[in-house]
Amino acid sequence: MNPFAYSRPTDVDGALRQVAANGSADAPLASTPGPTAPPDLAPAANAATPAAANQYEVRFVAGGTNLLDLLKEGVLVAPKLVDINRLPFDRIEETPDGGLLLGALARNADTAYHPLVKERYPLLADAILAGASPQLRNMASNGGNLLQRTRCYYFYDVATPCNKRTPGSGCSAIGGVTRQHAILGTSEHCIATHPSDMCVALAALEAVVHVQSVRGKREIAFAEFHRLPGDRPDIDTTLAPDELITHIALPPALQFAGHSAYLKLRERLSYAFALASVAAALDLADDGTIRTSRIALGGVAHKPWRRPDAEALLQGQRPSPELFARVAEALLAGAVGRGSNDFKIALARNAIVRALQVAANGTVTNWNVSTPDLGGQQ
Repeated sequence: MNPFAYSRPTDVDGALRQVAANGSADAPLASTPGPTAPPDLAPAANAATPAAANQYEVRFVAGGTNLLDLLKEGVLVAPKLVDINRLPFDRIEETPDGGLLLGALARNADTAYHPLVKERYPLLADAILAGASPQLRNMASNGGNLLQRTRCYYFYDVATPCNKRTPGSGCSAIGGVTRQHAILGTSEHCIATHPSDMCVALAALEAVVHVQSVRGKREIAFAEFHRLPGDRPDIDTTLAPDELITHIALPPALQFAGHSAYLKLRERLSYAFALASVAAALDLADDGTIRTSRIALGGVAHKPWRRPDAEALLQGQRPSPELFARVAEALLAGAVGRGSNDFKIALARNAIVRALQVAANGTVTNWNVSTPDLGGQQ
């Protein structure tokens, strides 16, 4: 691993001043523009890959469960690490409107087992518990979960070309082994998938990411936080390089608490990334029809995948396998396999139908099973 400097600031301003050296060259990608950056905040340059977003001079570190692996493998270069664990962002708080504000430094395990998360957002709790291992969830932070890098084998293999590591070098996955790769939203430059389970649920719950820099504060709608690869697959998010995630805001979602499901299909039962996953949440009227719905897919694209137009097909309808199959087709419109991941299209289609059936019958979690009668629909 390359040598690095290390600091552990005790206040937010001190941490932000250190990362300000990264500049804001990618800020125009953001959904909600922040204040204009001072002209002297230029992005760090690296002689080997001067345009790569993975070569920023300063990196924040919290749990380090992904970052340290990337540094050890030589995938990332970070001459300076700023440990933010002393900053005051580790709480989970109720908001006046009945939502929750998740601190970016709260650990994944603490979030999943928090009483209000379990009660109001069982979809999120289940998604978190489907990821990694108990030991990693005890260490991984909420903010860090949003910033996980892909687990594409070629991204980690520094001996192979990869546009996510070195823009313009090529994508070794295209024409290679693609079993874990994307079927939606790809480009000629990258077919990698986003690895997070937590983010799939956050996308379905329409979370909002709160960020801060020396230039000020702003909020990013979750649907706009992660990017599709396009011609810059090295840039995963719309977060500017000098910004810090401080909180994740969850809007009120009690209408979905009784009918949600997180279904993850993988090659083994634990400690494996999704081949395909589905976060499904339904709001059912008293007569059993669907008022509103939220569906997000994981393991199939460079970001959590949603199609509001597909969700709209459920509105006012009574749950049925036939309806759910039509929704699955709409969600997967345009899906393309690349050989060894062709199976993902059928896998994702079946997973969507199954997740919606489970959600229609009631929320099933590790701590609660609720399966009300919905007219015989299974």
